[in-house]
Amino acid sequence: MITVNSYFCGAGLMDVGLLNAGITINQSFELDRDACKTYRANLGDHIRQCDIAAQLVMEQESCDGMTFTYPCTKYSTIADIHKTRTGDELFLHALRHLAIARPEFYVVENVPGMRAFPIVMEAMTRMPDYYVQVFCPVKSEQWLPQRRNRLIIVGTRRQFSIRPPEYTRPVKLSEIMESEPAVTLPKAIKERMSGTYRDLPIISDPSNDDIAPTCVAHYAKDKSTRLVRDKRFPMGVRPYSVREYARLQGLPDSFMFPVSDTAAYRQIGNGVSVPVGEWVGREMIRYMGKITKRVA
Repeated sequence: MITVNSYFCGAGLMDVGLLNAGITINQSFELDRDACKTYRANLGDHIRQCDIAAQLVMEQESCDGMTFTYPCTKYSTIADIHKTRTGDELFLHALRHLAIARPEFYVVENVPGMRAFPIVMEAMTRMPDYYVQVFCPVKSEQWLPQRRNRLIIVGTRRQFSIRPPEYTRPVKLSEIMESEPAVTLPKAIKERMSGTYRDLPIISDPSNDDIAPTCVAHYAKDKSTRLVRDKRFPMGVRPYSVREYARLQGLPDSFMFPVSDTAAYRQIGNGVSVPVGEWVGREMIRYMGKITKRVA
């Protein structure tokens, strides 16, 4: 059994991928109360609602690996618009956990924009006694009808060649559409479609096998920014339902959201595409299998 402790886990999308690959999640840590509620409803009670900055490493369960999916808001290039692209110090707590626990492997996930912060990249890629491999961009569209590029850093205690993600036939946008979607239609849709706003909505057409834009956490606050073609609705467009948004991230329909739609959209947008977690999980299982054979 290969075990992982998951940090900044959100609603657990990365953990779903790891579990699908065959990894066991020992403990998960998340600050947001609603995200913890969703996690418990789907994955179990091994999640702890807490501030990582206040957690002692040696009081946690031992594990083979650690995964860190700390918030990307201040690393994203879109943050330049709001003058908030400053990075943050959460990476220091990932570094503290790594330096003390020294797991057999670790995984960091974030936006490609994190590469613009050399101090953060040095901390996450120059760990002594670890062989580090960086993959960027890892494209969710290899598996899903969503444009989502991510930076993945993997460190292993022993030298190991990680295979890059393999191309598979991606799910089509038409395949994730609900026959009877439960959506609300904010008046901003008409305003944005008519050019009242400075930017038009991004409209994806399932009949053309379009790829949806990146799922974002603030979607619930402005659903007019990303729309899907649907002739049954006024102006022939509508927002994505919560279930469709979850499918865009690779979540199964069995994954439930016992929270408001606003919280659900935010949790989905903040999450890691499930196939990314599956890819990393399978490679870490392969790694652990090889080092076990060497020891034997």
